[in-house]
Amino acid sequence: MTTTGVTPVASVEGATVRYRTVVALDGVHAEFRSGTTALLGPNGAGKTTLLSLLSTARRPDEGTVTLLGEPVRGRAGVRAVRERVGVLPQSFGYYPRFTLQEFVEYAAWLRKVPAGQRRDRVREALHLVELEKYADRRMSALSGGMLRRAGIAQAVVNRPDLVLLDEPTVGLDPAQRVGFRTLIKDLGERSAVVLSTHLAEDVAHVCERIHVLLEGRARFSGTAAELCGRAPGHDGTALDGPAVEAGYLAVVGQGTGEQGSERP
Repeated sequence: MTTTGVTPVASVEGATVRYRTVVALDGVHAEFRSGTTALLGPNGAGKTTLLSLLSTARRPDEGTVTLLGEPVRGRAGVRAVRERVGVLPQSFGYYPRFTLQEFVEYAAWLRKVPAGQRRDRVREALHLVELEKYADRRMSALSGGMLRRAGIAQAVVNRPDLVLLDEPTVGLDPAQRVGFRTLIKDLGERSAVVLSTHLAEDVAHVCERIHVLLEGRARFSGTAAELCGRAPGHDGTALDGPAVEAGYLAVVGQGTGEQGSERP
């Protein structure tokens, strides 16, 4: 869905990505604007591949990617935008003997945050994720929920315009997930956030817009209310997890093998 007069922070036009004989993305068109946008779809739908295009980790075999007003073409195009993007992959590596402070500071160095600003940016990022008092704790001693927060801190330490989150609440207990929803919603007020997830409750609470992928193709692009309105018997006014899930299943059909109370 296109919003007239509003320039997207990121977009892909006719993006096709192949892995040998597998077509991971097949002519996908999608726009991402300020606020939080969800990528929904079953395993293998192409969500992570689409995130890899938005992060500049790979380029499409066909089609174009535009990030922050810049076409991503060649090394110069990649350099122009990479330092303005923050990424939290589903699994991220770290040196276990690093302290949390060192881990986020290293991310700041990788993203070319000026040396004189790094300490302040690290403190800012740790404050955002409420981990300031754990700055001197080793990464190996952090709980699962704290590690996910540490991952977000490293993703935003460069004050990115675009933040990409791949399954950020996976493995967290319900109380931790509620806290993460608040954090992600706050991020969406600072940057354009793209959230890849299986969890309908997360989408219902934090995402204004949704792209549904299935078998490498975009099957729906619109607001959360519009997705809920696709479900039989729903008028789009109920924006909760079951309504999002029902709309999602109406778009992709019942044969995806992904049914469940929170797993579209």
